[in-house]
Amino acid sequence: MLFLFLIAIFTLSLAGLAHTYLLYPLILRILAPDKSKVSPDEPQEWPLVSVLMAVYNEEGVIRAKLESLDGLDYPKDRLRIFIGSDNSADQTNDIVRAYATGHPAIRFFPFPNRSGKPGVINRLSELALAETPASPGHLFFMTDANVLFDRLTLKNLARHFRNPKVALVDAKVIHTGIRSAGISRSENQYISGEVWLKHREGQAWGRMMGPFGGCYALRSDFFTQVPGNYLVDDFYIAMRALEQGGAAINDLEALCYEPISHDWREEFRRKSRISAGNFQNMKTFLHLWWPPFGTLGFAFFSHKVLRWLGPFLISAMWLSTVSLALCFHNFFWAVVFCSITIAFILAIGLDPLLRTASLQWLPAKSLRYFVLMNIALLTGFFKYIKGIKNNVWEPTKRDQNIPA
Repeated sequence: MLFLFLIAIFTLSLAGLAHTYLLYPLILRILAPDKSKVSPDEPQEWPLVSVLMAVYNEEGVIRAKLESLDGLDYPKDRLRIFIGSDNSADQTNDIVRAYATGHPAIRFFPFPNRSGKPGVINRLSELALAETPASPGHLFFMTDANVLFDRLTLKNLARHFRNPKVALVDAKVIHTGIRSAGISRSENQYISGEVWLKHREGQAWGRMMGPFGGCYALRSDFFTQVPGNYLVDDFYIAMRALEQGGAAINDLEALCYEPISHDWREEFRRKSRISAGNFQNMKTFLHLWWPPFGTLGFAFFSHKVLRWLGPFLISAMWLSTVSLALCFHNFFWAVVFCSITIAFILAIGLDPLLRTASLQWLPAKSLRYFVLMNIALLTGFFKYIKGIKNNVWEPTKRDQNIPA
């Protein structure tokens, strides 16, 4: 009986990993074979857009961000820019105030106490809705300070809202400053794969699993305020929109640019924090993914839940093989156990070993990235278990590369 139980644990764990990383992308490739799509026509009248942006100590990028907003090809009389400073301690507030002079579309609010990005977004949403009530013709454009735009980004997002079913439209992020050394190439590879998956989910079902938080548009009447201690606001907002019956899609022509991180430790810190927020959302939206039936439940479970459970699935595989090898003196499972252990050691150690010889090999970096990503997920889980009291944040240190 124990033997069959351990076999079942190993098989189910392996199947879960294979499904989320291999089978699910294959299913989407079959259901949505063409990544391109006929672009919708421009509306006769562009919707009113309220830009909501939380900032904290962004003196290095905030002026370029304001210039990028100012350079958007969008009717100026249909654009309002709400900026909330989360008690910034550098020159951010002074830069924004100076730039806002002569720019009547900018509404700047230097909040005196820190409340985290979701808290700032909640307050900005109230201010925006007090000025223009929620309606299908009023959009929120969510963006981060370090994300710059193509001049047509906002138009390419806004044109989709002619369809009354569409609640949220995501942009395509392009990373800048990628180097052969460090984590940037692996991070870019992973994010590019995520963009591909989300675009196909939108094409197949209108059920894209969460936007890129630095650049997406949302119909204001689908907006829901984020709880005070939640860490991943964009996913929460998107799931509430899907819960209300709205569609979420991605537009590959809506381009934005974000500098990428090169430091493993910085990225690990960021991913651990996001991971804690992922488990918050997994619990909150349990009713959307379990049982995993219907397009929303299937996409949520396949794309997100199984990945978030990845470190537990990997651990279950490892523990079941060592138990099978030791308890039943089974040579086959001893070989499987040794293979998993050696693969883990190589994934962690091969890239640093190659770097000592001044060699950069992307597969080795990708293996290490995969392992560290799952360790970050596990770290985030324990942060979630201990309890999350607030959502204040420190900006991730990145090279500030502005695209030409």
